[in-house]
Amino acid sequence: MQSTNFTIELEQETDGRWIAEVQELPGALCYGQSREEAQAKAEALALRVVADRLETGEQTVELRAVAFSLAV
Repeated sequence: MQSTNFTIELEQETDGRWIAEVQELPGALCYGQSREEAQAKAEALALRVVADRLETGEQTVELRAVAFSLAV
């Protein structure tokens, strides 16, 4: 079984917004009004990237699981 693990780094900007960056996907970052919103948007973006890679054949391994963790 192939698993893909993503690490999300969360940081609060000076204007109060939260930014979430998926460390394994360069350029994949999302803003949210709350920490939870930013994290949810980043997870959804990572899943869209994985789906696109599977659809285009860029990722050819059989994928059974996707996991998310927060950067410490």
